[in-house]
Amino acid sequence: MNKREYYTGIDYFRFIAALLIIAIHTSPLGKINDTGNFILTRVVARVAVPFFFMTSGFFMLSRYDYNGARLIKFIKRTAVLYGISILLYMPINIYNGYFKMDHFVPNFIKDILFDGTMYHLWYLPAAIMGGTIALYLVRHFDYKAAFAISGILYFIGLFGDSYYGVSDSLSGIYTYIFQVCDYTRNGIFFAPIFFVLGGFIAENSNKSSMVKNLWGFVISFSLMLFEALTLRSLNVQRHDSMYIFLLPCMYFLFLFILNFKGKCIAWLKNASLIIYIIHPMMIVMVGVFSGISHRWAILSDDFLINFAVVCVWSVSFSIIAVFFLEKIIQKQDKISAYTDRTYIEINLKHLEHNVCELKNAMGPECELMAVVKDEAYGHGGYEISTHLDKIGVRAYAVATIDEGIKLRKYGVRGEILILGYTAVSRANEIKRYNLTQTLISPDYADALNEQGICVKAHIKIDTGMHRLGFDREAVSEVKKCFSMKNIAVTGIFTHLCCSDSNREDDIEFTKGQIKGFYDLLDVLKEAGISLPKIHIQSSYGLLNYPELACDYVRAGVALYGVKSLPEDAQKLPLDLRPVLSLKSRIILIRQVKKGDSVGYGRSYIAEKDSIIAILPVGYGDGIPRSLSNTGAVLINGMTAPIVGRVCMDQLAVDITFIKDAAVGDMATLISNNNDSLCSADVAKKAGSISNELLSRMGARLPVVLHGSI
Repeated sequence: MNKREYYTGIDYFRFIAALLIIAIHTSPLGKINDTGNFILTRVVARVAVPFFFMTSGFFMLSRYDYNGARLIKFIKRTAVLYGISILLYMPINIYNGYFKMDHFVPNFIKDILFDGTMYHLWYLPAAIMGGTIALYLVRHFDYKAAFAISGILYFIGLFGDSYYGVSDSLSGIYTYIFQVCDYTRNGIFFAPIFFVLGGFIAENSNKSSMVKNLWGFVISFSLMLFEALTLRSLNVQRHDSMYIFLLPCMYFLFLFILNFKGKCIAWLKNASLIIYIIHPMMIVMVGVFSGISHRWAILSDDFLINFAVVCVWSVSFSIIAVFFLEKIIQKQDKISAYTDRTYIEINLKHLEHNVCELKNAMGPECELMAVVKDEAYGHGGYEISTHLDKIGVRAYAVATIDEGIKLRKYGVRGEILILGYTAVSRANEIKRYNLTQTLISPDYADALNEQGICVKAHIKIDTGMHRLGFDREAVSEVKKCFSMKNIAVTGIFTHLCCSDSNREDDIEFTKGQIKGFYDLLDVLKEAGISLPKIHIQSSYGLLNYPELACDYVRAGVALYGVKSLPEDAQKLPLDLRPVLSLKSRIILIRQVKKGDSVGYGRSYIAEKDSIIAILPVGYGDGIPRSLSNTGAVLINGMTAPIVGRVCMDQLAVDITFIKDAAVGDMATLISNNNDSLCSADVAKKAGSISNELLSRMGARLPVVLHGSI
């Protein structure tokens, strides 16, 4: 979900910041009051560029940016904009003799990388470089370390900027720095800390009130003003972009701005960018215009009027430019780009609600272990796991080592337990990615230990399912694991194979499993072994046996708000809400006469003249073929039965009685509203369970998020 739809204050302040940049370059109070002009242009207006960096960090920087996709997109856009801007100002540079300077090639390279070929263009390479550094720090370290490293860079930059004259002993060091770049206000020393700050705010919800943030800004700004005036009185500034109190000032200002929420104002954002790029051209044009006639000399001679005219011209030009750009470039709706065929819709609010419900049902010392195997039961592994990580879930279960590695690359923290088999030859990867391997048998434990690589592991105990695990009677083999040199046992668990049933014999069998597991734990304790984390409950284990005292609950289907089948037993009445909907669109409507067939094998013969709609979804997207002629979808609030065989990529539905149905209308195949199209009901009709149905959602389906904040 695009955060700009929620933070209108950012779009408004972009515009304010663009005007503040114009103030820096026109000094509107320069002939009225020198100190006042300093405060306006060298203190107040200094929040503008850090704000732009923080905004980019807020929307672009994320430790969950898998393979740096957001950053790459950001760099490409910024690089294109930088190239256009260089060409735009080429005539002015030629007029000013820029290309005739001594040592042109090294100076041109320096300008391209750090200083910009025009005085305001330094921001673009700084954004590219600063964003890259910040993402590296955030992805390879935690935010605490990223703050520390980028803070050190900022501190170094301070003594080449506002604090330049404080220490003469540092002048030699900065002489070398200034041979590479003219200012420390650049993408190395200045930008990274603000990118990190923006990313941190995006990933860490702040519960302080608007009033507290406003007071924080007022206090920190006052301290920054005192700092700036003191440095000015001491005459130590080489430049005046970097202050110590600029950091808390920007933090509180940004949090305050986030309180103003509403719809995205795209044109205002684009206009602000154009104002920033074009305003030096307007300054030149106003100067040229005022020089044509003495009558208009006031446009340049009066700095305040000059500032006002440059603002008006820049804003007018930007509005016109945005208007024509929108006419020329046909912008495709961002959501429809993902939803023009078939897509999975994830309700993150429901996911958060389910996490709270499950945690409240657990014991006070018990922790939620989110089972996110098989793309989080078809919900989207990246989308689900990264959101769970954001809201504080710190334990996960996957089926394979490769799923675990993916989570680490997504930026997921905490314990990741591999429930299934991993070749012992991959022990180095288990350790490298800080994963926890399940010990599935005594022989497997021995083989893993012999690899000579210390790894964390949970011991699986077979209490009657007879799948993976140590036999519950194999006490000596279990004990042996705790003394292995290269295996650190951090957990022990079993799996209840019929905890979803309320049949008396299944209940007795489950109680036998539970007793057998705890009997083994008692034997281990009597042998002097300090028990690691224990877990026995999966989703139905919690729902039907909530009284068990464990360290983890492995929540799978319950986390996603569904039952395996509608009639499954549920002793604990939790308000769990389905997270996933599967939606498609009508792409074609056909008239079918009575007696005509539809689909492969002529399995459906129309009993009357009918109107048939084609949906671009099939068993290649996870819709079971067994729903042919039996399933249904929801279109415009009405049920439309599936007719004919479900194909790999399409299926047909009868919309004869849905009079207003049209091409492009939405069709819901699985609903997250707990109605007749919830996954458990659809799965039952298909002769399966929701676990299988959801996990079969094809990898080609995009995931659209709703309810993110």
